[in-house]
Amino acid sequence: MLNIGCHLSAAKGYMNMGKEAKSIDANTFQFFTRNPRGGKAKAIDEQDVKSFLEFMKENNFSQILAHAPYTLNACSNKEETREFALNTMADDLRRMEYTPNQLYNFHPGSHVGQGVEIGIDFIVKQLNTVLTPDMTTTVLLETMAGKGTEIGRSFEELKEILDGVKLDNKMGVCMDTCHIYDGGYDIVNDLDGVLDEFDRIIGLDRLKAIHMNDSKNPFASHKDRHEKIGEGSIGFDTMVKIINHPKLQGIPILLETPNELDGYKKEIQMLRKSYTM
Repeated sequence: MLNIGCHLSAAKGYMNMGKEAKSIDANTFQFFTRNPRGGKAKAIDEQDVKSFLEFMKENNFSQILAHAPYTLNACSNKEETREFALNTMADDLRRMEYTPNQLYNFHPGSHVGQGVEIGIDFIVKQLNTVLTPDMTTTVLLETMAGKGTEIGRSFEELKEILDGVKLDNKMGVCMDTCHIYDGGYDIVNDLDGVLDEFDRIIGLDRLKAIHMNDSKNPFASHKDRHEKIGEGSIGFDTMVKIINHPKLQGIPILLETPNELDGYKKEIQMLRKSYTM
């Protein structure tokens, strides 16, 4: 089954997102846990969540993906920024337990000149503080394009973080197609080679979600500018190869392309028609 969806607004609650997803032939979706630029999260409506969980079962939804705010930087050189990241993630993970066994994704962060090793150490310390044995959520590190001082620009950097996490069974990776292509992994000409490298360094069993985005910029540009499917430098043919790759079946695919709901619907229809597995 092709598990595919897009980014939806959480402002009106879980059931609204579920109904919007179904209306565009999606069976998963992504949402921000709170304002993407930070701030206090909206109170959980327990009845809304209960109705949504029933809706998920009735409509054969796959896991959904919650995305941490962009302002979360676990490896900042400022203590107050790291404290905000710690408190925000801890709160998010508590809230995630209202919808058990789902996915929570975050950008590893930027070390802002401190160096990769110091940055990774801060990230690992945060994860070792917020992860608990009884949590059901899987926390995902997102692959990054490598702009500025971003951490997560290589599979090796992600592996170093994963190796430092004590409860590593609670961890996984979200692979962003725009990010890894901009970061220098040639999924257009050597998708099998990139997946083999990921498997060798991290392990494909760690790959829990895919952000499917075309790129406005050329290969290895380290820019991170998303484009609509088939309208960028990655191209539609590569997306078709990804959704039909035998090693990637069942993994939730989330579109983060510059679209409104009707645009997402068109992209989902295009991809579903091209799915042959």
